[in-house]
Order: sequence, then C-alpha cells, then structure tokens
Amino acid sequence: MAFVKGAWRILVAIKDGLVLLFLLLFFGALYAALSYSPKPAKSVSSGALLLDLDGTVVEQPAEISPTALLSGSAPEAKEYRLSDIVAALEAAKGDAKVKAVVLNLDGFLGGGQVAMTRIGAALDAVRAAKKPVLAYATLYTDDSYQLAAHASEVWSDPLGGVAILGRGGSNLYYKGLIDKLGVNTHVYRVGTYKSFVEPFTRSEQSPEARQANQALADALWQNWQDDVQKARPRARIAAYAGDPAAAARAANGDIAKAALAAGLVDKLGDESAFGEHVAEIAGDATGDKAGSFAAIDLRAYVKARAPANDGQIGVLTVAGDIVDGEAGPGTAGGDTISDLLLTALDQRNLKALVVRVDSPGGSVMASERIRSAIMQAKEDGLPVVVSMGNVAASGGYWVSTPGDVIFAEPETITGSIGVFGILPSFEGTLAKMGITTDGVRTTPLSGQPDIAGGTTPEFDQIMQLGVEDIYRRFVGLVARARNKTPQQIDAIAQGRVWDGGTARQIGLVDRFGGLEDAIAEAARRAKLDPAKARAYRIEKAPDPWAEWLEALAERESDDATAPRDMLARQAWAQRGWAMQAVSDVRALVSGAGVRADCLECRGYGAPRRPRPDDAGMMATLAALWR
Repeated sequence: MAFVKGAWRILVAIKDGLVLLFLLLFFGALYAALSYSPKPAKSVSSGALLLDLDGTVVEQPAEISPTALLSGSAPEAKEYRLSDIVAALEAAKGDAKVKAVVLNLDGFLGGGQVAMTRIGAALDAVRAAKKPVLAYATLYTDDSYQLAAHASEVWSDPLGGVAILGRGGSNLYYKGLIDKLGVNTHVYRVGTYKSFVEPFTRSEQSPEARQANQALADALWQNWQDDVQKARPRARIAAYAGDPAAAARAANGDIAKAALAAGLVDKLGDESAFGEHVAEIAGDATGDKAGSFAAIDLRAYVKARAPANDGQIGVLTVAGDIVDGEAGPGTAGGDTISDLLLTALDQRNLKALVVRVDSPGGSVMASERIRSAIMQAKEDGLPVVVSMGNVAASGGYWVSTPGDVIFAEPETITGSIGVFGILPSFEGTLAKMGITTDGVRTTPLSGQPDIAGGTTPEFDQIMQLGVEDIYRRFVGLVARARNKTPQQIDAIAQGRVWDGGTARQIGLVDRFGGLEDAIAEAARRAKLDPAKARAYRIEKAPDPWAEWLEALAERESDDATAPRDMLARQAWAQRGWAMQAVSDVRALVSGAGVRADCLECRGYGAPRRPRPDDAGMMATLAALWR
C-alpha cells in the first residue's frame, strides 16, 4: 500500500508540473502576442538600408525551436542568410528610397571568405550606383574588415581599431590524454592527408597534414589580401598585417590611430558621431535618440521584396554537417534532403536542378543518400549544376559528383576525398580501475565491437577493408564525374584539401562563379532564358510560429553578442575551443561509423552554433560511461 501511495504522489507531481509548464507557456505566448505589434513588411521608409549584422552570415540559417525561444535557451548569435543580404543590396542599388547602405559590424562574428567576397561585390555594385556605403565597428577583424574594405567610408571607435589575424591557428590534439586514460582508439582510414583522425592518434600534425594545411592557409590569405587591396587600394594592408607590433609601437599602442595611419579606416568616432554623420546623408530618425538616423530594417526590406518561390530551377541546399536521418535547416540530414528533393521532383515542374553545397562532409551513408536523390533528378532528364560555397569537401564533394558542371570560387575549400572510421575501446581504462572482461565466442566477430574488452584482429581487418572499399567507390564516383581515371583522381585525392583556385587547375571544379552563375547555367542547359529564370528553393517551409517568436526576441534584445575590445573579443572567441573539445569527444563516442569528413575545413566559414545534442561536457562523459 505504501508503494501505491508513493507512486500516486509521483504521478500527481508530474501532472501538476506539466500543468504549470503549460500555463507558463500559455501566458508567455499571450504576453508576447499582446506586447508585439509587427511592422508591416511593405511599410519600408526612406533612409539608409541598415545591415546590423550582430551574428554570422550562413548559407542556410538553422531552425530554432519555439520551445528554445520561449525558454530563453536559443543561441545568442543570430544567423543571416547570404542570399538575403545579396538580394537586399541588389535591390537597394536601384531603389530611390535607399539613400545609403550602412554596415554596423560591432557584433559581427564572420561568415567565411566566399560569403564575404560575394557581399563585397554587391557592395561594390551599390557604390557604382553612386550610393554611399558606410561601415562602423569598434573593432574590425578579418571577416568584418573584408566587408568594410568595400565601403566608401570606414569608421572605427577611438578605443577600437583593426585586428587582422590572417589564416591559420591551432587545433586540439588528444593523444596524450587518451594514453593517460588508457583509451585505445581504433582508426580505419584511407588517405595520406586524411587528418580528421590525427587529434586522436597524434600529439601534433603529421608532416603531410602540415604541408597541405599551410598551402591552403597561404592561398586563402593571399586571396583575402587581394580582395581587400582591390577594394581599398590606399590601405597598406600587407605592412599592417605583416608587422602589427611595429604599427602599434608607431602609434604608442593606440590601435585605432595605427589603423588610421595605415589607411585602413577613414575616421575615428563613437557610434553616436557615426550615426549623426549618416543622418546628414540619409535623414534623421523619428525619435530623438543620440546618433540615430532614418534606417530601413534589413528583415522588413528583404521580406517586402522577396520573390515568389515558384521558379522552374530547383535550388537544393546542402549546408552544415551531413548526418544520418532527419535534421532541420542548417544541418544536412540525409533523409530530410533526399525526401525534399524527391517530393519536389514529383510535385513541381522543374526544368533543372542547382545543388548549393556548403558542407565539410560527415556521414558516408547520408552523403550517398543525398547523391542518389540528385541522380534521380538526372535520370528524370534534368540538367544538374553544382554551386560550391565556403566549403564543399569530403561528403560535400561526394554529393557534388552528379553535377554536369561545378562552379566554385577561388576561396572555396574543396577536395578532401578520403574516408575514415574511428572507434574507441576502454579495456585499458577499465584495467586501471581493476576491471577486466572475459566471455565466450562462437565466431571471430562474436560481441564485436567490444568497447570494454577491445576489438579482435579480424574485426579490425574487416573494418579497414570496408573503409578501403568505400574509398575506391568515392574515387570511382569522382573519376566518372570528372572524366578521369581512378589513378588520376587517387593522385589528387588521399584526403587532401584544396583551395578553389587549385581545385580548378587540377580538374575538381569547372568554373569560377557564384550561385547566380550556376542558376543561369542551369537555365541555359534547360533551354530557358537565363535573364528570366527563377529559382524554386527546395527546403523545409519555415515554421510561422517560430518565425514570429524569433522576430519578437530580436525586437526585445538589441545588445550586440560579442565583446568590443580586442582582448575581450579574442578571449570570447576562444570559448570555441571548449565547445570544439566537447564536439570532438562526442564525435569519437557517438559519431557516424564511416565518415567522409574534413577537420581543417571547420576552421573556415561561419562560426558554428552548438548543435542541440551537444548539451555539454557532462552529457558527453555520460555517453562515454554508457
């Protein structure tokens, strides 16, 4: 009887808790509905188009669940779709209501070199239309300064400046820790340069990985300097970045004055002074807040001018990690993307397909599922054109192989044609605690893989042979797609990562160009007029409820997410190391079995949001224990 009473109390407590949670959500939503009066999308006033980019620029923003928005656990940094920014700038150059374009980069966290180059070109077009582009930030770093260089006027706060870091940096290596813990990492790999597994097997880069990574960093750094120098010839960027200490000494430690002396910025002033200057050009704001000006909201401007999603050129986006099963936007779930494409092929009268890839790879099985769906489009007679963004490597290249033609940019990171699998076992760790294992077998594979007692030689051999077979398949896919022999592809594969310029020279991509060029090429191949071709985005329709809550959250929070001074900004950025460690350990424990993934690619492109299942170190350790 006591047991029944205790169980009843537990059930009543659960019921009461659920009722309370429902009431909190209900009244929270009611308060939001009563307090929020959305601005009509079409009521866009005259003034300066404001790109207040307090977050990251991405190919496809991740979906935030309504629960996370209501509970306040949504990610701090916002995500802005690259194509939305470009479309807004394209519209602004011919819009009489837009007197200027303003870049507020105080909270900008980056977006990758390809994205920055594309936005820079759109800013150049605005300037060519005789409209001023004004940029402001307390502290500029590489990505934000690449955008600012395309402005007609660059402002910095007197306490800020420009901090150019260049390409490169450190990765974490866990070999010493793994040895101390007694963990045995079983690695199955193909590819001299397939360095994804090196953090678990080495305490430093292999010579081959160092050579390839240095070549990649050098190429991207040169492309960055070329773009900045072309956009702002008066900036002495090479000297400033090459010897920043000398520039700081010459200005007695005043970084802002050092940037001004080097021609990197035009004026020093706080945000209020900058706003007053913009008001002289674009008009005063309706309020009386110091430094305010007549601003056109980017979100409203994009929404008012968004074209109907009813074109005949399907655009399929493969963005983020490629994972098995279902996933929301911003992560490339194999089942999700495959189902979306097959449904579009069945229900829409598509004439061609463009595959936009911005992914470092991931699961081989998911990559193949996506590739198979794209092949279905080819079997239906549709021309297939691939457009590569910041990164299209490993699994990202796997899904690109069906393309009739592949577009990339010189700054695109691609290749990494290699395969690996990694599995930990803990017999050494358990032995340190006095725990051993024993049992019986009927075959060499009985109980395998045994993470408590170790793997058998037969299991290891089968796994290595399987990885080698998948690598041969990968090489074969690329060879057929690029009209080369497997031997020719193997010579440039081996897991090596290439910049887009080199990739074009060795035949991994066909042409330089962006998404617009790919859509025009797809139209030509489908016998359509490229000037009249319209896109149909093949992606999950946004949740209106989540969109409304996200807009409300943005309205209630105007604070920049990143610190403004140099030391605090860099310390804030280094938090990524801790998140990377959690992600790496999680990948070791529960990642997909056989992967076509690229470690070095993750250091380029937009900073990544934590995935919802990356709950933290304790959750990862719990997974280890399980």
